[in-house]
Amino acid sequence: MTHSAAAPMIEVADLRKRYGEIDALKGISFSINKGEIVGFLGPNGAGKSTCLKIMTCFIPPTSGSVRIGGLDVQEHSRAVRKRFGYLPENAPLYSDMVAYDYLKFVGALRGVASRKLAQRIPAVAEQCGVTDVLGQVVGTLSKGYRQRLCLAQALIHDPEILVLDEPTVGLDPNQVVEIRSLIKDLGKERTVILSTHILPEVLVTCDRIVIIHRGKIVANGTPRELQEAQASNPPVVLRIGADGLASEAVAAVLTQQPWAGAVRMRPVGLAGELEFEIAGRGADDLRERVVALTTAQKWRLLEVRRELLDLEGIFRKSTQE
Repeated sequence: MTHSAAAPMIEVADLRKRYGEIDALKGISFSINKGEIVGFLGPNGAGKSTCLKIMTCFIPPTSGSVRIGGLDVQEHSRAVRKRFGYLPENAPLYSDMVAYDYLKFVGALRGVASRKLAQRIPAVAEQCGVTDVLGQVVGTLSKGYRQRLCLAQALIHDPEILVLDEPTVGLDPNQVVEIRSLIKDLGKERTVILSTHILPEVLVTCDRIVIIHRGKIVANGTPRELQEAQASNPPVVLRIGADGLASEAVAAVLTQQPWAGAVRMRPVGLAGELEFEIAGRGADDLRERVVALTTAQKWRLLEVRRELLDLEGIFRKSTQE
């Protein structure tokens, strides 16, 4: 993926936020370019929501800075807010309003002139696939249509940046596919930040992933870059026949090898098998050494492979260390 030479749309520099004795953000820095779809990941309590609230001018930082399109969020709060469209996890809908009136109401709150609103409402309704239900009362709409309507309200003022918080929670598989496709389309003309716990969502929609854990950024890159970084020296998985061997004894032999770092016994579904994960000390591929040791020990070799982490594995590794 090529990044433009222009200044980033979002620049976060040494951002810190304290709540009393709690450090919610511990000096994080990252940037997002115009037109990027970025997955913002992290376990509960990692600091994702705090960071998003500072970026969207909802709360101030303790220190550090955030610039949106070159504007500081504290000095130019009103101008920055106009650039954001926000889809919260729980759709902020008024169930007694007609869908068209709801979009008109939100547009007016956003300061969109009534003449322009008359053009924007049909445009975003078509874009989000809610044209057919504009005359219906919001409370009668399905979960999928409500989510689409909420996405339409986030777009009504034509923002440059979209923040989507868990946009597919509670949707059925068909609705999930539709919303993901819509997010991809929206990313062609605006910057999108997708905050989610659903890892497949990130893989199919995002150009880049930022993982935050305990107030720090622990990973930042494209899915491919993150996998390649892990792949520079991945652990090796060894599976052998149990044949009366004690797993602790095998682990002890593996640990004694000068080329072996951490050795971890792994649960195996099949009886009569033992499995171990072996991390190397250097950058060498351990597979030949493991096979040679297995032969010398007269263990019955069933499998030896390098453990390349998928996104779920990268997430777990980044947020456990």
